Amino acid sequence: MTLIEMVLLAALGGFAGFINVLSAGGSMLTLPLLIFLGLPPQVANGTNRVAITLQSMTAVGSFFRNGHGQLGIGLRLAVPAVLGSLLGAWLATDVSAAVFEFVLVAAMIATSTFLLLPAPKLDTRPLTPERLGPVIYAAMFVVGLYGGFIQVGVGALFIVALHRMLKIDLLQVNVLKVFIILLYTIPALAIFAGSGQVRWAMGLTLAAGNIVGAIIAVKVNVGPRGAQWVKWLTLIMVGAIIVRLIAS
Repeated sequence: MTLIEMVLLAALGGFAGFINVLSAGGSMLTLPLLIFLGLPPQVANGTNRVAITLQSMTAVGSFFRNGHGQLGIGLRLAVPAVLGSLLGAWLATDVSAAVFEFVLVAAMIATSTFLLLPAPKLDTRPLTPERLGPVIYAAMFVVGLYGGFIQVGVGALFIVALHRMLKIDLLQVNVLKVFIILLYTIPALAIFAGSGQVRWAMGLTLAAGNIVGAIIAVKVNVGPRGAQWVKWLTLIMVGAIIVRLIAS
């Protein structure tokens, strides 16, 4: 790994960590970058989990220190997500490069389209244990399955499941999202590592940037205009990456 590659990984990782905590789409940048730097798609998929794990640890710790934590509810929602991620990661370790790249492009297009949709105006309310039921547990299993297979766009699925289905505000969504992602990514990373599909040096370099970005995201309220600016910059970058992936 050259110095230029290290700088690219750390810089893009910082931006990805920032938008992963506040919204979704960070892996749409980091996963293709790992592929462009020469990693086979499956190895890039596993290596990206190193950064996701450490970024999630940082974000969870920061949220809890700032008084935002729903440990009991988070654990309940995480159980089906972890079970789904084990299956998803196992499937991802054995898929062909061509199939994975097709899924990656499709996921990036779908996630970009979702981010372009107007956010619905919902009457949100706090999430309590009695509001949980079979439907949301099934949704968490699906999110975990998808996230175990490919992390790209998983934040959008959490927004659908938690914000639109349970009608909780986006702060609650973000707190639960990073906590559940942390719990399901650890066993998924173990599966990728056991299959020899993790490059630790690149993953840790990417993670260093992710951690800084996650810390900034937790502490800084970018406001509606700032959030729109971040979203459009992300979509422009993703559009260029999709073109590059299709061309290659």
